[in-house]
Amino acid sequence: MSRSRIACCLVFLIYTVLVCFPLALGADPPTQPTQPTQPTQPTQPTQPTQQTQRTWKTVEEMSEEELAQVQLEGDTPRHAQVPYLPAEAHPFVPPYTAEEMGYRAMEFTPRTRWSSVVANSWASIAPQGVLLNPGTSITFVSYDSETSGVGKVLSAAPGEEIYRSLSQAIAPPAAEGGQWLAIRYRTDKENITKEERFAYSSSIRRVRHQAPPRRQSNFPNMALTPDDAWGRAAWEFSWRLIGTDVLHQTVRFPNTRPTMILRNGETGQSRTVQTASIKLMGEAFPRYTLDGGVECYVVEAVARPDWLPDYYMPRLLYWLEKSSFFPLRGEQYGPDGELDHIEVRLAELFNPGRKELGYGTLFISHWDLRTDIMSYLVNDSHKLMDWKPEEATVFFSPDFMRRQWHLDTSIKTQAAVSHPDEYFMRPAVEADKFPNERPINLPPDMAARIEAQNAAGRLVFDGT
Repeated sequence: MSRSRIACCLVFLIYTVLVCFPLALGADPPTQPTQPTQPTQPTQPTQPTQQTQRTWKTVEEMSEEELAQVQLEGDTPRHAQVPYLPAEAHPFVPPYTAEEMGYRAMEFTPRTRWSSVVANSWASIAPQGVLLNPGTSITFVSYDSETSGVGKVLSAAPGEEIYRSLSQAIAPPAAEGGQWLAIRYRTDKENITKEERFAYSSSIRRVRHQAPPRRQSNFPNMALTPDDAWGRAAWEFSWRLIGTDVLHQTVRFPNTRPTMILRNGETGQSRTVQTASIKLMGEAFPRYTLDGGVECYVVEAVARPDWLPDYYMPRLLYWLEKSSFFPLRGEQYGPDGELDHIEVRLAELFNPGRKELGYGTLFISHWDLRTDIMSYLVNDSHKLMDWKPEEATVFFSPDFMRRQWHLDTSIKTQAAVSHPDEYFMRPAVEADKFPNERPINLPPDMAARIEAQNAAGRLVFDGT
């Protein structure tokens, strides 16, 4: 094997372990980047029509019935031993404070909060239409058999291990055989290590212990940071309810991809789905409005100076589905107060046994408004796992990766974006919602690109 190929493989492995899902930065790039071609005459747009009726309410406009489900005023009782946590036991009961909503939203990171396996596919796209860092891995997660989810996080002592995750790369070809292990920890002000990571390179047959990345730095050619990828701790923020909204659209499929193949990991069955028919919370969700919308609380999270001094995104907004508190939309505002980042998701009930806590992220799309780079992740072929203690000890260890054993070769996916013209559209800005809470000033060139994509029903790239 040539030195250049070995170097590329090493770069891939080092970079991919930096995020909650593998991001294949270091694979051998093609000699010529994949450029978009002019699509054939598009079919009718697959996205829902823009809602003309106002869907959002401020707190002052909420009904008495809605207000009965939330707690707006008064000091929330604190935990006797851990004063930065609420006294009420997770998962809480109504009326909910905004802080409790934030803790419930912690349940839904891109990695599942229970023992499982999924097929991850991912990529980014530049404004010029170049597809960046595409890849696929099979990712295994191991929680102990007694406790999982945020309940495990809150019951763990600071510095204690929460779960382990093992990823095995299957694409692109230069990355195949690479593996990476993540060990997630409970944090506080003194115990700040969120994750410990190890990477195995098949080319050099060695396991490397990785240095932790800076949580606020965007990954190269990506629209997200480690905090976007791994999730944030609710206790690092102050929370406030700003109102409610009904979402009808989050992740936006282009009209150049009217169908796709998704796989059920439990049954092994693949199915072709119309992308326009994929619902925000999946088919099993029982609380859609008559017009197919999802009712959400909209909450603000402001970084606490004593926990996150000079945090890179000091203000966040979340749209949380009212019963599960799954975050269907997130917005980040920079130190200047301007909108910098939008994240949107589609959910699926992966683990029915956990009821409303069993939803997982099927699709997630990130958009960095500063660079106009987007990144996506799809979690396909989800399957529940029940690791025996001896299996977890062996499989989820750095030394196991040297054996190059594939734990489950039945998990597959065909959901990846294969061409720039099929990439997801930018999330809707919806600047009319909560205008007093959402300062949005788009540069003229960005506004023009958004207008062009909305008219075409797909991304329109610079120079095309």
